[in-house]
Amino acid sequence: MITFNEKVWELAKRIPEGKVTTYRELARALNSRAYRAVGNAMHRNPYAPVVPCHRVVNSDGTLGGFASGAVKKAELLAEEGVKVKKGKIIGFERKLHRF
Repeated sequence: MITFNEKVWELAKRIPEGKVTTYRELARALNSRAYRAVGNAMHRNPYAPVVPCHRVVNSDGTLGGFASGAVKKAELLAEEGVKVKKGKIIGFERKLHRF
């Protein structure tokens, strides 16, 4: 049986480089409202960077949590062309990946 976390990780692998998605979008794609459980799955992600948890952000475009810290998350996103200013994705709607 596939666990919820495994479903989240499989879905997160589909987030393209240079894009972000939200905890909410991941939950919706799994027919769930368990946004926090998605966040917990991302925090426990043993497959980074294959499962790019740094590409998952809050619904308002702010960075949200990251096991290695917000600065590292912003750096990883910047390397992929996603700009962050004051903890928020610049041009969030254009960068948002929906499933």
